[in-house]
Amino acid sequence: MGILEERVAVVTGAGRGIGRDIALCLASEGASVVVNDVGVSLGGEGTAEDPAAQVCAEIAAAGGQAVPNHDSVSDFEAAGRIIGTAVDTYGRIDIVVNNAGIVRDRTLVKMDEADYDAVIAVHQKGTFNTVRHAAPLMKEAGYGRIVNITSSAGLRGNFGQSNYGAAKAAIMGMTFVWALELGKYGITSNAVAPAGFTRMTEGLYAGAEPPADQDPALNAPLIAFLASEGASYVNGQVLGRTGYAYTLFQTPRPIATMYKEGGWTPGEVSEHFHEVLGLHLQPVGMGDHPLLGKKG
Repeated sequence: MGILEERVAVVTGAGRGIGRDIALCLASEGASVVVNDVGVSLGGEGTAEDPAAQVCAEIAAAGGQAVPNHDSVSDFEAAGRIIGTAVDTYGRIDIVVNNAGIVRDRTLVKMDEADYDAVIAVHQKGTFNTVRHAAPLMKEAGYGRIVNITSSAGLRGNFGQSNYGAAKAAIMGMTFVWALELGKYGITSNAVAPAGFTRMTEGLYAGAEPPADQDPALNAPLIAFLASEGASYVNGQVLGRTGYAYTLFQTPRPIATMYKEGGWTPGEVSEHFHEVLGLHLQPVGMGDHPLLGKKG
C-alpha cells in the first residue's frame, strides 16, 4: 500500500521534467492523478506534442490511474476545468501540486513587458488560479494538500530572472497566507524549491552529462510525503533539495535590530548603520559572485 491510496491529485506542468516525475511518483503511491500539461515550449509557445497523454500512458502501464488535461493554468476559467477534471473523473480533489512554469530570461534592461507578464501569468497567477478553485472543495471535505513549486531564484535571486524570481517569491508569500487561512480546515500549504536537470537547466552543463544527483526524480518523494496524511503537521514551510539532501529554508525574519529612543535622523542612520545592521548584511544569488557572497 502506498502513502496516497484513494487520494486524487492534480499536478500542473506534469508532461515533462520535474512535474512528470512528481505525477509518476504520486501515482506509484496510489493516487489517481490529473496530469495537466498544455504541451508548450520552454518559453510558452505552442507545440504539436501531447506530453500529458504520454505520462498518463506510463502511469497506466505501471498499473496506476491517470487522466490528461490540457488547460492553461494562466487562465482562471481554464484552471477551474483542471480541478473539474479531477472531480468529474474521480469524484474529489485532495492534492494540488502547482508545478507549471515557463521561463523567458533576460536582464532587466532587456526584458519587455510581454516577457514579464507571460512568466507571472503562468507561475504566480497560475498557482493562485488552481488553488482558488480547489480550496473551497478541500475546505468542504475537511482535507487538502497544497504543494507549490518555488525556486531559489525567488528565495535568493538569480541573474536575468526578474520575472521568474518575482513569481517564485510571490508563490512563497501565497504559501504562507494559505497556511494561515486554510490550516484550521485540515488543509496544509507548503512550498518546495526543487533541483534537477530539465529543459530549464540544460544550459548549465553545455552538453556534458549531468551528475547523478541532478536527476529530477529525486524531488518527487519529498512532494509525495507533503501530499500525504502523514504530513499533517507540516504547514507553511519552504523546503528544497540539494543533491541527495532535502533542505528546510529559514523563512524571512529579522536578524538584527538598530534601536534609538525617539527614532533616527538620516545622519544618525548613516553614522551607525555600518556598525550595527551593516555587520549582518545577507548574500544574494544562487551561485558564487565576488560582490554577492558565496553559494550556500
